[in-house]
Amino acid sequence: MIFIVVNFTVKPDHSDGWLDLVQPFTDATRNEPGNLWFYWSRAVEDPNLYVLVEAFRDDDAAGAHVQSEHFQNAMRELKPALAQTPRIINTTIDGTEWSLMGELEVD
Repeated sequence: MIFIVVNFTVKPDHSDGWLDLVQPFTDATRNEPGNLWFYWSRAVEDPNLYVLVEAFRDDDAAGAHVQSEHFQNAMRELKPALAQTPRIINTTIDGTEWSLMGELEVD
Protein backbone atom coordinates (compact mmCIF):
# COMPACT_ATOMS: atom_id res chain seq x y z
CA MET A 1 0.00 0.00 0.00
CA ILE A 2 0.99 3.62 -0.40
CA PHE A 3 0.99 5.15 3.10
CA ILE A 4 1.04 8.94 3.40
CA VAL A 5 1.11 11.33 6.34
CA VAL A 6 0.88 15.07 5.72
CA ASN A 7 1.22 17.91 8.22
CA PHE A 8 -0.80 21.00 7.27
CA THR A 9 -0.03 24.16 9.24
CA VAL A 10 -2.94 26.48 8.60
CA LYS A 11 -3.29 30.19 9.22
CA PRO A 12 -4.88 30.88 12.63
CA ASP A 13 -7.95 32.48 11.05
CA HIS A 14 -8.58 29.22 9.13
CA SER A 15 -7.93 26.75 11.97
CA ASP A 16 -11.47 26.33 13.19
CA GLY A 17 -12.90 26.10 9.68
CA TRP A 18 -10.28 23.77 8.20
CA LEU A 19 -12.33 20.57 8.40
CA ASP A 20 -15.27 22.29 6.69
CA LEU A 21 -12.93 23.56 3.98
CA VAL A 22 -11.49 20.09 3.29
CA GLN A 23 -14.80 18.20 3.54
CA PRO A 24 -15.57 18.04 -0.22
CA PHE A 25 -11.99 16.86 -0.90
CA THR A 26 -12.23 14.32 1.92
CA ASP A 27 -15.56 12.93 0.73
CA ALA A 28 -14.40 12.63 -2.89
CA THR A 29 -11.14 10.94 -1.90
CA ARG A 30 -12.85 8.46 0.41
CA ASN A 31 -15.04 7.46 -2.54
CA GLU A 32 -12.09 6.65 -4.80
CA PRO A 33 -11.95 2.90 -5.52
CA GLY A 34 -8.28 2.61 -4.46
CA ASN A 35 -8.50 4.65 -1.25
CA LEU A 36 -8.06 2.59 1.91
CA TRP A 37 -8.48 5.45 4.41
CA PHE A 38 -8.30 9.22 4.66
CA TYR A 39 -8.27 10.52 8.27
CA TRP A 40 -7.84 14.03 9.60
CA SER A 41 -6.60 14.85 13.12
CA ARG A 42 -5.83 18.09 14.89
CA ALA A 43 -2.68 18.38 16.98
CA VAL A 44 -3.28 18.77 20.70
CA GLU A 45 -0.24 21.02 21.14
CA ASP A 46 -0.88 23.27 18.14
CA PRO A 47 -4.45 24.13 17.08
CA ASN A 48 -3.12 25.29 13.70
CA LEU A 49 -1.64 21.89 12.82
CA TYR A 50 -3.77 19.28 11.09
CA VAL A 51 -2.45 15.81 10.29
CA LEU A 52 -3.77 13.78 7.37
CA VAL A 53 -3.18 10.02 7.40
CA GLU A 54 -4.13 8.40 4.12
CA ALA A 55 -3.50 5.15 2.28
CA PHE A 56 -4.05 3.87 -1.23
CA ARG A 57 -4.12 0.30 -2.50
CA ASP A 58 -1.14 0.75 -4.86
CA ASP A 59 0.78 3.18 -7.08
CA ASP A 60 -2.02 3.22 -9.66
CA ALA A 61 -4.60 4.24 -7.06
CA ALA A 62 -2.33 6.92 -5.59
CA GLY A 63 -1.56 8.23 -9.09
CA ALA A 64 -5.25 8.37 -9.97
CA HIS A 65 -5.86 10.32 -6.77
CA VAL A 66 -3.24 12.97 -7.62
CA GLN A 67 -4.58 13.26 -11.17
CA SER A 68 -8.21 13.57 -10.05
CA GLU A 69 -10.19 16.75 -10.51
CA HIS A 70 -11.01 16.96 -6.79
CA PHE A 71 -7.30 16.75 -5.90
CA GLN A 72 -6.41 19.50 -8.37
CA ASN A 73 -9.27 21.67 -7.07
CA ALA A 74 -8.23 21.10 -3.46
CA MET A 75 -4.64 22.15 -4.16
CA ARG A 76 -5.93 25.49 -5.45
CA GLU A 77 -8.60 25.96 -2.76
CA LEU A 78 -6.47 25.00 0.26
CA LYS A 79 -3.39 27.05 -0.55
CA PRO A 80 -4.73 30.43 0.68
CA ALA A 81 -5.49 28.89 4.10
CA LEU A 82 -1.97 27.51 4.62
CA ALA A 83 0.69 29.19 6.75
CA GLN A 84 3.47 27.12 5.15
CA THR A 85 4.11 24.36 2.64
CA PRO A 86 2.78 21.04 4.02
CA ARG A 87 5.29 18.43 5.20
CA ILE A 88 4.79 14.90 3.84
CA ILE A 89 5.95 11.34 4.35
CA ASN A 90 5.04 9.06 1.45
CA THR A 91 6.15 5.43 1.46
CA THR A 92 5.19 1.97 0.26
CA ILE A 93 4.54 -0.67 2.90
CA ASP A 94 3.19 -4.22 2.92
CA GLY A 95 -0.45 -4.79 3.74
CA THR A 96 -3.77 -3.10 3.11
CA GLU A 97 -5.09 -2.55 6.63
CA TRP A 98 -4.06 -1.58 10.15
CA SER A 99 -2.26 -4.20 12.25
CA LEU A 100 -3.09 -4.85 15.91
CA MET A 101 -0.67 -3.42 18.47
CA GLY A 102 0.57 -6.49 20.34
CA GLU A 103 2.05 -4.47 23.20
CA LEU A 104 -1.39 -3.15 24.17
CA GLU A 105 -3.76 -5.99 23.42
CA VAL A 106 -7.28 -5.48 24.74
CA ASP A 107 -9.33 -8.53 25.73
